[in-house]
Amino acid sequence: MILIRFPGMKIKTYSLKTRRSKVNLAEFANPEKLRNAEMISFFEGLPQILRAKDFLLLGKRVAESRKKKKPFILMMGAHPIKCGLSPLINDLLEKNIITHIATNGASLVHDFEISYAGFTSEDVAKQLPEGRFGMAQETLSMVNRAITRGAKKGLGAGASLGEFISKSSFKNRDLSIFARCFELGIPATVHVAIGTDIVHQSPECRGEDWGKTSYKDFLTLVKTLKKIEGGVLVNFGSAVIMPEVFLKALNLARNQGSKVRNFTAANFDQTLHYRVKENILVRPGGEYFNFIGQHEIMFPLFYKLLTDSTDGR
Repeated sequence: MILIRFPGMKIKTYSLKTRRSKVNLAEFANPEKLRNAEMISFFEGLPQILRAKDFLLLGKRVAESRKKKKPFILMMGAHPIKCGLSPLINDLLEKNIITHIATNGASLVHDFEISYAGFTSEDVAKQLPEGRFGMAQETLSMVNRAITRGAKKGLGAGASLGEFISKSSFKNRDLSIFARCFELGIPATVHVAIGTDIVHQSPECRGEDWGKTSYKDFLTLVKTLKKIEGGVLVNFGSAVIMPEVFLKALNLARNQGSKVRNFTAANFDQTLHYRVKENILVRPGGEYFNFIGQHEIMFPLFYKLLTDSTDGR
């Protein structure tokens, strides 16, 4: 047990390395095996009916948009990382298929823990009774340190952690989505709600730095949305934060004179939530699709569809 004291606040922490976690690297997706799988005939054999038809059409829309150098934004919650999908996301980044990632603060936590320790996702129900939930010392200290360093450099939250991990000696830093985006110069914007993430429990948390870096990321998302005419936006599993952020960012882009009207939006989740339906699919006014299913199944299928249908140019 490690006792951390700051003026006016003290917390009990423990080493992340001692925590039992529910997700580890041995369970992660394997992009090499998926790339080599003979799936093109499978996709061609799908019925041209309902969601199967929509799925193939979404792949076509992404391929068309990337050929025209239009953005493909992947919005997501933290579950794609917890479901072992980081290798597939990184492969799409390297292939220049994904051009912007927009996500919430929890993604920073899980991305860091995978990079640093090779596992993530604690048992909240077991940790909460003793006040141990989210109290891994390394996570609290290093993520907050990365944000504070990035704020001083004028970086966004995503780039702050990305640079921190990229320049670290972490054994699994190659699995970090944020480090990969930082190295490739691809925007990875993090849209934080203060108090929703475990790192906000730390006395090292500086609210002004989180606000500064996250607001910079909001403006970066607005900048991308100004160019999304003819592009594609896909949301994987964010039911509240990203739908709300997206709606305001899109509105600001239009308010500042951008003629954003025709783009494709899609949602993948276990159910269709109100904010997703209204803010991402219906209200923006473009073409949209919705797919119901588990991330650990749907994203690998989507990944294979994209890698089979686009050359990434």
